[in-house]
Amino acid sequence: MDAIVVEAVRGDVVEARHRVDAVAVSEGKVVASCGDPALVTYFRSSAKPIQALPVVRARPDLDDTEIAIACASHLHRPKQLEPVQRLLTKADVTEDDLECGPEPTRLEHNCSGKHAAMLLLCRVNGWPTEGYRLPSHPCQEAMLAEIAAAAEIEPESMPTAVDGCGVVTYALTLERMAHSFSRLESLEGGPRAAEAMRAHPALIRGEGAPDTELMRLDDGWVAKGGAEGLLCAVRDGLGVALKAEDGGQRPLRSGLATFLELLGLATGDLAHAPIENSRGDVVGELRVHRTEATR
Repeated sequence: MDAIVVEAVRGDVVEARHRVDAVAVSEGKVVASCGDPALVTYFRSSAKPIQALPVVRARPDLDDTEIAIACASHLHRPKQLEPVQRLLTKADVTEDDLECGPEPTRLEHNCSGKHAAMLLLCRVNGWPTEGYRLPSHPCQEAMLAEIAAAAEIEPESMPTAVDGCGVVTYALTLERMAHSFSRLESLEGGPRAAEAMRAHPALIRGEGAPDTELMRLDDGWVAKGGAEGLLCAVRDGLGVALKAEDGGQRPLRSGLATFLELLGLATGDLAHAPIENSRGDVVGELRVHRTEATR
């Protein structure tokens, strides 16, 4: 079935079109799809809730904000940086030990929560902290095993590359990503991670972001976006994965709302996506060319 097409409309003219592939998985089976569920792409930051599971299990004393920020791609707001700093303190390291690079500082990098959690995992397991981002380090070997187990595939079957923040990222089909999210709360540590993310959706990204706004619907969703137009989510064992083929982020809210509506699920005002200019004037909108989902 055709992918979802999201159009950027200004006045009466369509300025851009974005194709979005989407798939929903429950109990190991595809229950609906638009576009290509076998599309292979990198998990990027959508993998963070799964990558956080080893430290969630190893440190049951972590509070909700510390777990949520380990799963986050934050916008370096003060309330987002505070739990990152606490993770660093618990790991007995400093900002200088983060290997995510300065954007604009290492602490303010949107992946600093994940990196701080990885440093804490190294401390718990007695692994060296230096080089924790490298594929050969025990920390990244643990991450590889965790992702493969969640997706129920063999680790060696996953192509890998270097993520934007310097750690390893993993290539999977959209179907396997949706499957891994569908299993999140059945994995050891998964219920704790999901609870923390639901409790603090603003820590995960921020105002207007599709993952934050989906969790703010208070319908039990857990959601995490990723670079190059990726978003994964789960509710009640229904895992979904969406990918904008051009790598853009802006069609994801509209595409997600359309796909969930095709599944018969409420989306609140998630689909509302006006286009504003620098003055804050509404000058257009993102609208969806609706399509039937394959079931």
